[in-house]
This record gives sequence, structure tokens and C-alpha cells, in this order.
Amino acid sequence: MPGLAISSEHGQLTGHGLDGIYRAGRRLLSRCHLRIAGREPVAVQGRLLSASSARFVSVVRHADGSGPDPVVTVERIRDAQGIERITLHSSAPRALRLPVEIALATDLAELGAVASGSAGPELAASVYDSGLRWSAGTDHAVVSADPAPQDALASAGLLRWEVELPPGGSHSIELSVRQDGASPLRPAARTSHAPLSPARAEGDDPRASRLLATCIDDLRALLLRDPAHPADIHPAAGAPWRCGLAPAEALATARMTLPLGTRLAAGTLRTLARTQLGGDGPDAGLIPGPLRDAGPHLPPSSTGIEATLLFPALLAEALRWGLPEQEAHDLVLLPGAGPCLRWLRPAVAAGGYLTDPAPGGPLRCETQAHAHRAALLGADLLELFDRPGAGQWRDWAAELRHAFRRDFWIEDLGGGRPAAARTAEGRHVPHLGSAAAHLLDTGLLGGGVPAPGLLDRVQTEQLARHFGGPALDSGWGLRSLGAKEAGYNPFGHRGGAVRVHETAVAVAGLSAAGYEKEAGALLGGVLAAAEEFGGRLPEMYAGDQRVAGGAPLPHPAACRPAAVSAAAGIHLLLTQAGLRPDVVTGTVSLTPVGSAPLGELNLTGLSIGGAPFAVRISRLGLAMVEQAGEGLQLGVRTGG
Repeated sequence: MPGLAISSEHGQLTGHGLDGIYRAGRRLLSRCHLRIAGREPVAVQGRLLSASSARFVSVVRHADGSGPDPVVTVERIRDAQGIERITLHSSAPRALRLPVEIALATDLAELGAVASGSAGPELAASVYDSGLRWSAGTDHAVVSADPAPQDALASAGLLRWEVELPPGGSHSIELSVRQDGASPLRPAARTSHAPLSPARAEGDDPRASRLLATCIDDLRALLLRDPAHPADIHPAAGAPWRCGLAPAEALATARMTLPLGTRLAAGTLRTLARTQLGGDGPDAGLIPGPLRDAGPHLPPSSTGIEATLLFPALLAEALRWGLPEQEAHDLVLLPGAGPCLRWLRPAVAAGGYLTDPAPGGPLRCETQAHAHRAALLGADLLELFDRPGAGQWRDWAAELRHAFRRDFWIEDLGGGRPAAARTAEGRHVPHLGSAAAHLLDTGLLGGGVPAPGLLDRVQTEQLARHFGGPALDSGWGLRSLGAKEAGYNPFGHRGGAVRVHETAVAVAGLSAAGYEKEAGALLGGVLAAAEEFGGRLPEMYAGDQRVAGGAPLPHPAACRPAAVSAAAGIHLLLTQAGLRPDVVTGTVSLTPVGSAPLGELNLTGLSIGGAPFAVRISRLGLAMVEQAGEGLQLGVRTGG
């Protein structure tokens, strides 16, 4: 992450926990403690102004000895790039002379060491220019002040001013934190060619507007450049825990934000293609990824498999949204989607299913869904660019559908459910959670037609009923494990917590399949949770049942912001329009959600084929295109 600032709502950097200002994963400042007239100001408010800046307000009581009412307000505006402006505003009827002290310190520790509690002691400071400087090996941090302090004590890490405040007057001090010798920060999203279009949502439900604006702002703040190829931009997983590239989450993020343009998808695909394993072994074509916790019933899963299967799906859909054909053509060949499909072929040749890479690894239901989608969308890519093998992939996908509906379905008195997995011996792992939402995510084929899914019509209806029931729908979103399942834990990463990404996948899949009641309930739950979180959705939160007057409980290990949850918020809202483009054939169709759960909704600033696109959805669930690129043929259908 180029720049990151973390503090509590009072705004003081205390030197404890994760507090600090970071640059490229190193803490440049751990303590920035303000005292005025010998006292710590009384905090009254702290809030985000944007994804990269925050405002903290405090007051100084008894500054003029006149009584309990504060006469000095302190405003601190802090930017993640390392700039903090401290302004004192006086309401006193007479001039005030106030001593101002700022205690500074750092350990120059890496974020990982800070998170694990092994950061080390604070370093000794030296007076440097108009502030202080710290050094550890080849790393140096500098804090400079404007105006310069009247006194600087290196031994105490202290800067001092005597501030004169006239009646009704103000005085500002600006601190600048930088890594000595480093170049200025260059956030990836702040360029003349922004990777995400400035989409807006307006309508009957004001929550839609707030959520879309916050999600786009958060996502822009999480964008990174590939250092070796700075034109390629991809999302970091999230702050503060995962500030680097997570392949599966990055591909899912880019896929859910295709309505805002294809540049993020192209940069993410090119960046990950350069990590693809080569050679002739069984892993050739695999995009490496870490293991992911899979809950109490399954061993950790390989996100490298998920990323490898998401790659051709994202590429195919990006092409439908307007990725230039030459860029797509280059990514079909080496390295890219072709090797991903070649990796998949021997992996499924033996039994028709894709297993975990570990010996005796289970057959997960969501992995089969990813593989099925990769085969169908990959076949579209191969056919479009005149490469061999499209027919064989479609045949395999048809065989997989037939076998999956037989082998992965568990009949019971409640109407049945899909198994979470099958063991190598053929035994069902029967628990049900949000991972089954991927069975509804089929992807878009040519002409904007949804690809067929692994479940048949009756099975899809039964899954929709489960998703709409209280065991899985917490009222705040979809639980990652049903509340009645063994091992349920409302804070469980994959054992009961609400994962925003999978809830968004479920809402989109349910809406496309016609189960709008269940989709609307999940949508309403996430929108309510987003309001409680100030619009900034964490990647997960506790799956406790929603009650009147309650609020969702934050998960202490969740990233917030997180790229995949910010993208999921965007996906939740744009799903309401049912946009299905195919720029290759010059067509786009809309199948809006007929129940119009958000009332009238106007979406502007979208992008199809590089041209602006806007659509209005009425309270009756009818769609009207208000802006589109030239030559785009429109087919608008009502929901129902």
C-alpha cells in the first residue's frame, strides 16, 4: 500500500497496536500525541472524509479560565499520504497564548511485525531541519513542521510552539511525514486515465447513493501498480491486514467492477499472467495463491485453483464489456487463459471433477462451479480467436452438469441440498453455507446470455429457499455456515460470519434465476449493515441474527476497507439493472429486477465499450436507457 494511516477515533497516534502512518508497509510514525496548555484535548468526533483522509475534532476546556464551555476547537485533517494539518480555532473574547506540544516517535517497523506484536522499541530521534528524524539501517523517517517549532527536543521526541490566538482567530500547524530519500507518493487511482469510471446512483433509496460512492472511493484507494509494469493496475486485498495482491480476490474484484470499465480487469489479468507457472509439469499454467481457511468441516483450500479458474472467466466477460480484442487476444495466448485451460484439462481427466491438490483432497462444490464456468467461457474465448478445443470444453461441461446434479445432491425431508463437498471415497460433506452461492454464478456467454449452471431448475429453487431461510440469512447478509450446522460460530471466517462477496454473488444469482424475494431480503440486509458501518463494508462481520435496534458486530480480523467487499457493494447495486452486454456483437440487454427493491434507481457514469452508459429503473421494475455509445443495439426486457 503506498500510504496508510491508522488511529482510533480520537485521532491521537498513541504508539500502541497498529496506530501509525505507513509507507509501502513500513511504519514511519507510530506516535503523534498532541497536548495544548498542558492537557490532552477532549475528543468529540472522528470521521472519514474519504478513503484517504480523516477529520478529528477535539476541544480544549478551561483555556481562558472562564468556565466549563470550551472556547478552543482543535481540528486535525490527516491524509494517508502523510500530511496532517492541525488547526486551533478560538471563540474566546480575548487573545489567548497557548503552549502546543506534539510528541513524536517511531519504530520503523514493517506492518507484519506490528500486527504480530514484534515491532521492537521506539528509536532515538535527532533534530533535523524543521522537525525530527529517525534511522534504522538504510531506513529513515522525517517529520517536518510548518511553521517550524520554537523548540525541538530530540531526547523526548518533542516539538513545541507558543501559539497566539486573537479573539475569534485561528492558527494552523502542518506536519509532513516522509521516508527520507523516497520519491513522492503516486496513488494509482489519481491519474488522467482513471481505472474506474465515476458511476453514481440516485433514486428513492438514499442508501444506494452513499454505498456506491463509498465503495468506489475505497476501491480506488486500494489500487496498486505493478512495480515492473506501472501501467498495469490491480487491487490490493485490503487494509490493514492484507495490503498486497491476493490473486483470487483481485480477479473477483475486477470482475464485479466491469460495469465501471475494463482497465482494472486488463491490468489485473496482465499482472497475474506474469506470475503463471511455466514448464511442462502438472502445475504448468497455475496461478499461485495462498491457502484459505475453509471452516470447521474442510481442510484449507487453494486460492491458486480459484484464481486459475477465474482468469479465463474474467477475460471472457471483460471482452463482452468492451476490452479491446487485441488485448484479449494477447491474454488468450501465452501467458494467459490458454495455459489456465491446459492446466485444467489433466486435472479433471481422471474422474471428471476437480479435486484439491493435496493427496485425497475433497471435491468442493464451489470449485466445480468455477471449473464449469471456466470451461464454458473459455470455450467462447477459444472459438472467438480461432483456437482449437472449444467443442471439447463444452462437451466436458455438459458431462459435469449431468454428473454434478446426481453426485452432489443430498435428498432429505426438507427437499434436499447441495453437498459442500465429496470426499475421495464418495462420501458427502453435507453442511450448507454461502460457498454454495457460486453454484448460481454462471457467467455471461456471447450475446449476453447467462451460461447454464450446475443445478437443475428444481435444485436451484431449493437452494433459493435455503438462502431465504433464517438458518443462512442472518438479516445482515448470508452466513458462511448455517446457524444450525455443527461448528457454527458467528465470527467464524468460513464458519458463520457474513461474507459480503458471497452475499453479493448470491443476490446476483438469485435475481437472474427469478428468486427476487430471497435476493431482495439479502440485498436489504447488506444495505442495512453498510449504514451501520458508515458505508465502508468490511470483508466480513459476525453472523448473529439481526434484531430490532441491533447492529452487526465487526470482525476483529477483517480488512476494512477490503477490495472484494467494496466491489461486492458495487455489484449488489448494479445487479438491479441486469446489464448483459456483448460489445463484440454490438448489443446490450437489460433484465432489471422486476420487484424494484430500491424503488426508482438512476445509474449514471457506467461504461460499456469505453463509452458512457446510463440507465433508469422505475418503481415498476422497468428499465430505460438514458445514455449509450453509438452503434450499440439495445434490447430491454422487464423483470419478472
